[in-house]
Amino acid sequence: MKKTALETPSIQSLDRGLFILEAVAKSSDPVALGPLTELLGIDRSSVFRLANTLKRRGFLANPNGRKDYILGPSIWRLSRQCDWSKMLITLCREPLKALANKTGETAHLSVREGNRTLFIDHQASMNQLISVTGQTGEFAPLYCTAHGKALLADMDAAELKAVLGPTPLRAYTPRTIVSLSKLAKACAEIKTKGYVIDDVEFQPEVRCVAAPIRDKDQTIVASIGISAPVTRFSQARCRSAGQQIGATAAEISAMLSAEAAS
Repeated sequence: MKKTALETPSIQSLDRGLFILEAVAKSSDPVALGPLTELLGIDRSSVFRLANTLKRRGFLANPNGRKDYILGPSIWRLSRQCDWSKMLITLCREPLKALANKTGETAHLSVREGNRTLFIDHQASMNQLISVTGQTGEFAPLYCTAHGKALLADMDAAELKAVLGPTPLRAYTPRTIVSLSKLAKACAEIKTKGYVIDDVEFQPEVRCVAAPIRDKDQTIVASIGISAPVTRFSQARCRSAGQQIGATAAEISAMLSAEAAS
């Protein structure tokens, strides 16, 4: 009987080579052969052959003629050719559509671009005569939008200042958070609730709810959420929608982890 994908054994040498790449990528300094040997738990000569193969293909390099390893130019070349936003859009398309249908509101997917959030996809619900228009391709502030705050969820006040810069935060509405300490507190609450609300902080008469999407290392890579006019988006409904959005974000995060592990 033909084995399923889950039953197919991995290629050990390839797995070990990828492990080496991950270890070097996570290190802020060049990595010597010794630490790699300890991490893999195999003989030094085998680790050297693996690393040397990666070096020949340009995935590792020895800086300044040293024997330590850093990532090589092939990593940069591949990353330049890969459109991560397109990959995210493809992966999130069905969950985004399901969220729009489930909540009856416009659902958005966004990523962080510097000190702004960039909406990379949206799905509009067909159940409403009046809805928030799709914003795909548009930028918005990080600090006063639900999507932006979800993307900042892991940052403390010092990290927020580094990202947002020294310029005073603009108040788009009377409810806009312009204090970094208050923003840090709001971001910290996301870890407990699993979602965050933009309560008329950016656009008058519009409420938004969003949740962070994480990769296999628990790094926030995107956010997903919905927007609706305040006339039908009460605080109670925001909390209910937040649970649905948090569950959708967790579903996508699990898919990202599975993709990385497969």
